[in-house]
Amino acid sequence: MNDPIKILYNEHETIVVAVDIAWKLDSLLVKDETRYIMILRQLIEFFKCYADQYHHRKEEQILFPLMNKKNQLLEEGVIKEMFENHDDFRGMIANIETFLDQRDCLRAQQQLHVYAEALLDHISVENDEVFEIAKTLLSKEELEKIYFMFEDCDREIGKQKKMTFKDQLGEIQNNLI
Repeated sequence: MNDPIKILYNEHETIVVAVDIAWKLDSLLVKDETRYIMILRQLIEFFKCYADQYHHRKEEQILFPLMNKKNQLLEEGVIKEMFENHDDFRGMIANIETFLDQRDCLRAQQQLHVYAEALLDHISVENDEVFEIAKTLLSKEELEKIYFMFEDCDREIGKQKKMTFKDQLGEIQNNLI
């Protein structure tokens, strides 16, 4: 069976790589501010595109609405919390960009820490609770349908672009070592 939940888990693993890079930027900030800004802008683009447009879009437009249809209690509980987190993340990324545009790198990095920590907590809740609920709530046929909807979603935005983001993370990671 094609597993849409595995797609989301795999995307989480990629997002966690970006979070690890975010933590490593502390040391770069004190050594090379120009390089710090360049890498942080790349991370911002990653979080806006990969995490939000590819990953959160699948959850918000496909998975969560189907889960809510199966169990309306989720709509005012954990699913509502996930939607709120996604909105919060968009605001945090906008704040980081604003600080960076003002060349206030210290505040940008502080906001990046808040974002990274919140994102890791969010991923943990999705992995440990939301995705487990989805696997028990949705039938094999529904999960198969979701898988193909996820594939269509990626194709619509660009599968190659998604792979490029993953490759760029690897390059950034190698350059920070």
